Amino acid sequence: MNIPNQITISRILLIPVFMVIMLAGFDWGTMTLFGATMPVTHFVGGLIFIFASLTDWVDGFYARKYNLVTTFGKFLDPLADKLLVSAALIILVELGFAASWIVIIIISREFAVTGLRLVLAGEGEVVAAGGLGKIKTTAQILAISALLLHNTIFTLVGLPFAEIMLYIALIFTVWSGWDYFYANRRALMASK
Repeated sequence: MNIPNQITISRILLIPVFMVIMLAGFDWGTMTLFGATMPVTHFVGGLIFIFASLTDWVDGFYARKYNLVTTFGKFLDPLADKLLVSAALIILVELGFAASWIVIIIISREFAVTGLRLVLAGEGEVVAAGGLGKIKTTAQILAISALLLHNTIFTLVGLPFAEIMLYIALIFTVWSGWDYFYANRRALMASK
């Protein structure tokens, strides 16, 4: 259990904290930030989500810099991302900030790719996230962060950045999922 894997596990452990703050109904009042008025719980939840998302970059950087990349880390890191993003998206649907059909597509892709990873792992193949997958994750994190923080900053100029990013995330989610299945089609077809 090296440091990058411990950081990844800490990201998973932040998910219930994030969920409780967003869903428990705490009344901490409201605040206005760069033109956007929001419940304080959404601000705190947004900060927790952003912090947890940044740990993805930290654990990856640390693992590569100190040559601590492990098979366990290659499996756990994308799973932690999927759990965090799925929890946040479901919360956004409950709050009425995201359309359920978009979230269903995104989460379905995550389940499908995780299933493919498990099949490949059963065949002794561990596949790290590719470039499109990293762009997809970044787009999802930006969209979710902007939605949780009520489109802060962009509200001042009337730009629906959060909604635009959600559609961009949807496009990269579908594209990277198709690319992942296409790139691994031979291994999938050859699995017993």
